[in-house]
Amino acid sequence: MTDLAELVDHVIGVDPDRDRVTAAVVSVTTQGELAAATFPATRRGYGQALRWAKTLTVDERRAWAIESTGSYGAGLAATLAEKGEFVIEFDHPSTRASKDGAKSDSLDAVRAARETLGRKTWATPRSRGLREGLRTLIVARDSAKLARVAAINVLKALIVTAPVDLREDLRGLTFGQLVDRCIRLRPDTATEPEHAATKLSLRSTATRIKQLTTECRELELAMLPIVREICPALLNEPGIGTLVAAQILISWSHAGRCRNEAAFARLGGVAPLEATSGQNQTRHRPLTRR
Repeated sequence: MTDLAELVDHVIGVDPDRDRVTAAVVSVTTQGELAAATFPATRRGYGQALRWAKTLTVDERRAWAIESTGSYGAGLAATLAEKGEFVIEFDHPSTRASKDGAKSDSLDAVRAARETLGRKTWATPRSRGLREGLRTLIVARDSAKLARVAAINVLKALIVTAPVDLREDLRGLTFGQLVDRCIRLRPDTATEPEHAATKLSLRSTATRIKQLTTECRELELAMLPIVREICPALLNEPGIGTLVAAQILISWSHAGRCRNEAAFARLGGVAPLEATSGQNQTRHRPLTRR
């Protein structure tokens, strides 16, 4: 990849926050800070940041190194990309803050610009549009799935400690039958308080499981037309369903996101790591994604 210093004259480091973004202009030649300013984290504020940068730099000879492009920096990154600006994702700082403990938004912005200049490779932020819509569906579905698993564990625990006759009534059922049976339970106030309370708890938990199951299915169905629009051929590959295809698309994002096959393998968590020691020089272990 071409050295960044050959492409631009200035790098604008950006440290975003919930309510504001702090930008610092750094010269490629001297790596000195020319100016810094803070702008509101709104569409109007993003426009102000761009106009401010234009007064200090030359069009098509500047780059933006934005931290947290997947969260607080997403709005600025998307706005700049729409304007045709050269936007670089500044992911993980490789150096610590100042040795004397000094830290501020402007210092972080300068560090983002300088570290980006020192790197041999860089990444553009993930694309939005259909891909971002797909990501929100996956986030919502994962949240519903976690809640469903938690509810299933609660249901099983309630059955284990339920009164004997009630537990016997629920024994031997498949999971689907168990949920339906628990939903039909009706607490009888004439019975013992323990029975009534346990039946109510089982019915409430089973109802929640059914609702979350329906929610997961609806979200997964909503992903399918988006996946088909972005890359319909992906669903024809063996072992790839809607969820796997959706995850691949939001991780890969766009052409150029991964600079080579090795980078894609690392992104997919299948890049082998050397684990040699002593006389054993051929051992490897798989990379575990976190």
